[in-house]
Amino acid sequence: MRIGIVAPVWFPVPPSGYGGIELVVALLADGLVDTGHDVTVFASGGSNTKAKLVSPLEVPPDPHLLGNAWYDAYHALSSYLHADEFDVIHDHAGVCGPLLGALLRGSPPVVHTLHGPWTEATRLFYGVAAQHIHLVAISDAQRRDNQDVAYSGTVYNGIDLDVYPFRAEKEDFLVYIGRANPDKGPATAITAARHAGLPIKMILKRGEPPERAYYEEMVVPLLGSDVEIFENVSHEAKVDLLGRAKAMLFPIHWPEPFGLVMVEAMACGTPVVTTNWGAAPELVEDGVTGFRRDSYGEMIDALNWIGEISPEACRARVEERFSSTAMVSGYTQIYEEVAPG
Repeated sequence: MRIGIVAPVWFPVPPSGYGGIELVVALLADGLVDTGHDVTVFASGGSNTKAKLVSPLEVPPDPHLLGNAWYDAYHALSSYLHADEFDVIHDHAGVCGPLLGALLRGSPPVVHTLHGPWTEATRLFYGVAAQHIHLVAISDAQRRDNQDVAYSGTVYNGIDLDVYPFRAEKEDFLVYIGRANPDKGPATAITAARHAGLPIKMILKRGEPPERAYYEEMVVPLLGSDVEIFENVSHEAKVDLLGRAKAMLFPIHWPEPFGLVMVEAMACGTPVVTTNWGAAPELVEDGVTGFRRDSYGEMIDALNWIGEISPEACRARVEERFSSTAMVSGYTQIYEEVAPG
């Protein structure tokens, strides 16, 4: 099958640091090539893939311009002008990708993965677009949050387990990975770790203006010798922290559609302490691969029992449900359903 994959424009595929969607696109494209498909990836310059690579922009936009509609539109338009070369297009980009895909009216069919949460604006847009493209959710929680559109299925994001070394022996610190904003809860993570008497190492994205403002106002006043901040780390540095940590603290307060960092932590044998928001109940099995708690105090208490969680059980959970192989298989089935023959 000839498959065109449209990645977001903002980071290379795979990303050198931040970029969960780009990581998923990289694994999917390589997995499809390995199973015999003819794949072309439309991604920014600096990308590395087994598929054919087309880079409308040789240099990704400055990260401070993340979300700029003109770059998104240029990338999507340049990609969709190749539409007649494919049996199916799989779009992972912003609003301009599914917009152009809907205008194709199924020739070729366009599969679009929903990587973000439902908002009033996205409900309005996809209410029309979903009539002409095939939506795929990344969790059942995301699907339940908007039952007014049709879906072609749910496919969990996957990871390449080979690049997430398992480590059974842990050190006495916690780890946090996420953006600097109130929904992701980095300030809550610092306070909870401090109450639990554990230092915390944080890989914190704080490049956008709202992130920098939150960081300065809410995080900086909490900093101390027990908090270490990292930014734009390599994959090797990230998995080193994940593998050594006693637990990942992920106190989200929003309908997270997936939460790839939780899967990455469990792959390294590290349990996750999180909430019941969004897809967390589908990822973290309470009492087996970590703990899910609704209140701040309950999360602190759960950290006292984290030693009861088996690192082997965490790894097994990912092998069973969140491997790149499972993801490739899920999307292949959808391609075959929407583009028979």
